[in-house]
Amino acid sequence: MSETLTDAALPSYVRDAWWSPDASAATSEVRDAATGELVARVSTEGLDLAGALEHARTVGQASLGELTFHQRAVLLKRMALALTERKAELYELSSRTGATKQDSWVDIDGGIGVLFTYSSKGRREMPNAKVYVDGAVEQLSKDGTFLGRHVYTRLPGVAVQINAFNFPVWGSLEKFAPAFLAGVPTLVKPATPSGYLAVAMVRILVESGLLPAGSLQLVAGSVPGLFDELRLGDLVAFTGSASTAERLRAHDSVQTGGVRFTSETDSINASVLGTDATAGTPEFDAYVKQLVVELTTKAGQKCTAIRRAIVPEASVDDVIAAVRDRIAERVVVGDPRAEGVTMGPLASTEQRDEVLRQLAKLEAAGGERVIGEPGEPEVLRADGTRGTLPEGAFVVPTLLRFADADSPALHEVEAFGPVSSIVGYRSLAEAAELVARGGGSLVTSIATHDPEVAVALAGTVAAYNGRLLFLDRDDARTSTGHGSPLPNLVHGGPGRAGGGEELGGIRAVLHHMQRTAVQGSPEMLTALTGVWHAGASARPYAASGERHPFRKSLAELRIGDQVQSPARTVTLDDIETFAAFTGDTFYAHMDETSAAANPFFPGRVAHGYLLVSWAAGLFVDPEPGPVLANSGLENLRFVTPVSPGDEIRVELTAKQITPRETDEYGEVRWDAVLRNQRDELVASYDVLTLVAKEPAAA
Repeated sequence: MSETLTDAALPSYVRDAWWSPDASAATSEVRDAATGELVARVSTEGLDLAGALEHARTVGQASLGELTFHQRAVLLKRMALALTERKAELYELSSRTGATKQDSWVDIDGGIGVLFTYSSKGRREMPNAKVYVDGAVEQLSKDGTFLGRHVYTRLPGVAVQINAFNFPVWGSLEKFAPAFLAGVPTLVKPATPSGYLAVAMVRILVESGLLPAGSLQLVAGSVPGLFDELRLGDLVAFTGSASTAERLRAHDSVQTGGVRFTSETDSINASVLGTDATAGTPEFDAYVKQLVVELTTKAGQKCTAIRRAIVPEASVDDVIAAVRDRIAERVVVGDPRAEGVTMGPLASTEQRDEVLRQLAKLEAAGGERVIGEPGEPEVLRADGTRGTLPEGAFVVPTLLRFADADSPALHEVEAFGPVSSIVGYRSLAEAAELVARGGGSLVTSIATHDPEVAVALAGTVAAYNGRLLFLDRDDARTSTGHGSPLPNLVHGGPGRAGGGEELGGIRAVLHHMQRTAVQGSPEMLTALTGVWHAGASARPYAASGERHPFRKSLAELRIGDQVQSPARTVTLDDIETFAAFTGDTFYAHMDETSAAANPFFPGRVAHGYLLVSWAAGLFVDPEPGPVLANSGLENLRFVTPVSPGDEIRVELTAKQITPRETDEYGEVRWDAVLRNQRDELVASYDVLTLVAKEPAAA
């Protein structure tokens, strides 16, 4: 990665090529957070930003549009593997941002983990198709000839992703992964102080050869006039300050131009110590450990860090003492390249100065510094000696005590660094009110082993938070922690936190797509969705002279291939035999008088699972062949009871075919319908089978 650390300006990656400004271009300098040494120069002077956006909308859209969700998911996994193979290069650069090895793990391995997660979820939870079907069919006519359904299709523009300086790898990849899986090309704009690490990450992806043309671009530096170039079909995902988010949100392209805008901004997150979690309890210890971790990881430069420790008044002194002891035992501030350092500097001297300004505001508003000496700290240097590093952006872990819980600054001022405040509460109601005073947060954690405390607080604070973490003795060892957004769960929050939403599993993919209601005939909806709808044309194998559908591989099977079974009569002996064999002697099957008294049954009835088992016998082709296994049954509904003497028959139709990109088989979803001799619906469900892609060799 040494090519990114030269006197030349840091390159951008646009229109599938590396671009650098002229040597005469004005540049800004980026320096090592610990030593002040020059790391990179940055400039976008002369960059054709409009051309980059158009490249994404044309070339990027076309290349991603050729791929299904599963094909994109496989590429995400391969990208994750490519980054894993070369992550040592990223770790080396990451130390220049002030990150310790643990900080770098959170950023680099965390970002790679997002790629792995979305690769897995894309293949498990999305179809191997280009349209995502949402929700159940809506019957819009009595005879079933007019239906409605919701589908998601990808947005036709570009996903512009503006990231913060604290997580140059994770911040880029957590936005890129769902956009890529949706099929929307990305233009990422990393923050300047750590942008060189994002450039290195993109360089690895480019050199891997895995990126479809136009699918990922990166602009290293400022983007003046960016929002003027955006239009309907584009979207912006912003991470940064609340004031900047509001300014961007007010732009005409967002207000009237149809550009989607989501933001994740600074957040005065809280952590509440429950009334039961007194000193000596596992919950108290877990609370203190978590508070110190959040105070020192990434030097407190996390949008999810704990800014307010809200504890029972009687426990304030105990918490302060325990936090002071843990910091003294475990926290070593210094150059992240020095052995033993557990907390590095802030990302830049500018960021250090800003943290100190906000810290001064908190102290002026009544915050008493109970941990952390003011002034230039003595730190551990890279050579193992101790002393000051005047050019370094160091601030020691600092805890302020507020006697006045109503101080506006406590709930409004954020020092985006290793700074937290502690305040006492007298009741759970007051604790909840203090959480809410933050004006909307990304996360609040609650340390308690008392379910009543948890329920009382959750009921009042959930609406003010994007995520709640409950910490107790049962999950303390396995908890991922207050400040760790997970790709499976929503990251974002209301109010001051930006009002946006990122991650959250497949939800994040759908944020890059348009939900559209489609209406039409069963035949038309089958064509639009790739899923067979009742009433669309079908091919019963006996009537058409074709082979039984179970004799067909995925290469041969078609949506609408169907089995129409003969009828089978249900007898009282069948019901009693099934009851004796399974042990299911529920009265509706065995006691005529009691069954008849039940408003749902005419008398003794067949077991629903007996009918489902018989249905399998009616539609199955038993010989070895392309069908490898039954992998499940979903959406089972029993509708009409079956009495002794009734007949049942089954209609099984190939509903959805999903080949697996990395296996020699795929999944077939079959629509199963049981009817009686009066053609009444008895039961309906989906049968899932694993089927070979190709026919067996002769």
